[in-house]
Amino acid sequence: MSVAPIAIWSAGPLAADVRRFLERVARAPDVARVAVMPDVHLAGDACVGTAIATRRTLRPELLGSDLGCGVAAMSLGTSAERVRDPRIAARVLGDLSRAVPTHRGPTRALEGPPLSSSVLERIRARDGAVQLGTLGRGNHFVELQEDEADGALWLMVHSGSRALGPAIQEAHAARAARDDEGFACLDAESDEGRAYLHDLDVALAYARTSRRIIADRVAEIVATHTHATPDAASWIECHHDAVARESHDGESLWVHRKGAVPAHEGAPVLVPGSMGTASHHAEGRGHAPALSSSAHGAGRALTRGEARRRVSARELARQMDGVAYDARMAAQLVEEAPSAYNDVKRVMRAQRELVRVVRTMRPVLVHKGT
Repeated sequence: MSVAPIAIWSAGPLAADVRRFLERVARAPDVARVAVMPDVHLAGDACVGTAIATRRTLRPELLGSDLGCGVAAMSLGTSAERVRDPRIAARVLGDLSRAVPTHRGPTRALEGPPLSSSVLERIRARDGAVQLGTLGRGNHFVELQEDEADGALWLMVHSGSRALGPAIQEAHAARAARDDEGFACLDAESDEGRAYLHDLDVALAYARTSRRIIADRVAEIVATHTHATPDAASWIECHHDAVARESHDGESLWVHRKGAVPAHEGAPVLVPGSMGTASHHAEGRGHAPALSSSAHGAGRALTRGEARRRVSARELARQMDGVAYDARMAAQLVEEAPSAYNDVKRVMRAQRELVRVVRTMRPVLVHKGT
């Protein structure tokens, strides 16, 4: 039995469950290489912070369910000091809660090709139309940030494909065969494999459109309250839950990235910290042993249950000192407290071979779905 090589960029010791997962996936048939990012952790049946390369097969479960999830950033054309005024921050937060809903928004016409099955198309028509431009729960966010170098105000948005991604993942995983390690497996050159890739492309396009809608709403709100002039030309975007056909060391591979950003030479890479710590704009170095990949964030240090038990509303306020947020939602936001995440500085140090930092951003205001 062949075992794929595992290359690790670690910000600390690997958890036992992560190590077991990596050993299992390395034994799976057709897996050629595994690269592990510094923010690695298990999330359900998927391992966040991994880039896993296969030669011929597609593995839907390795991507998790939020297909096309990613981060976008844009300069808002004003100083961050304008939003530090508590009165302006309160108005912006109030407008964001109405303009960027968590769950459902106004019904929107959906563009693009139909999905591969009538069941998926019904879910797209039913849920996709009202979830486009909505934030979702968990670690998805809208954040206003200050460039440490010049004090400029930037927007960062983290969101995905909402109900569409899980529906696509579940449908194709259910139809796939299982390999010797129990992973769902599709032949990329079969009709089933091509259908999965088609649906994945639809989810990616949906997620990109949704992030742009959210960003446009936020930019309009900030401009209303600060007379800012958002710079559309500064737009940066990357995704971290997708599969792509790529050449590495002369071999054509399917690279499955779960919570890992494509970091080819010069490619834009966005690495959020937590809602109380720094985020980074970076460029990929195209580091071949890492399958030209990067961490997608700081990575969770505590489960949501652990965070609820350990972090009080008062402690959250202490950790969020200097960052505006909706304190009325503190009971829910403790799950996303800065202490629930790893130290993003350690993550960036651990992946110096993978990316070069372009900007370091500090949070000024955060809006999260709950």
